[in-house]
Amino acid sequence: MSDPEAKSARPVWLVGMMGCGKSTVGPLLARRLGRDFVDADAWIEARAGRSVRQIFEGEGEPAFRALESAAIDVLAGGAGVVALGGGAIAQAGAAERLARLGTVVYLRASPDALLARVGRADGRPLLAGLDSAARRARLAEMLEARRSAYETAAIVVDTDGQPPEAVAERIEQALGGST
Repeated sequence: MSDPEAKSARPVWLVGMMGCGKSTVGPLLARRLGRDFVDADAWIEARAGRSVRQIFEGEGEPAFRALESAAIDVLAGGAGVVALGGGAIAQAGAAERLARLGTVVYLRASPDALLARVGRADGRPLLAGLDSAARRARLAEMLEARRSAYETAAIVVDTDGQPPEAVAERIEQALGGST
């Protein structure tokens, strides 16, 4: 898009692993940019009338991913800052689709940082029932599997040891006039 006004109406997609800070940094970034913030998982839960965990348990991951894809279609029509689920960009064709619809920002974090942030991982279906060592191993495995999709992002910001406000500021600076 060459029209600056049209380009500014595009969403900012925050992607990365669970625990990377999307839902914490997102509202801070949205405030800095004067935009609305949407957590895609919360948006899906409100429309589905059940939690992500319940969707995974009752219908499976493919059903959740279909709901997530539909949410992206709707949320692409706004100019908000959108925190996507950790696996959203790793679905077939999603990285290209998200880049076409808005600006993709990858919040990168190490497996150790992710483990510290997710804690016991209550409510995280892909980590349910695992002890700490198994959660870390699973996080590392998922991160490696998704890394190539995450790294297609237009902007990559490391979050390890960084306060959320500093991460939001770095993203705002990186966005410059690119949204």
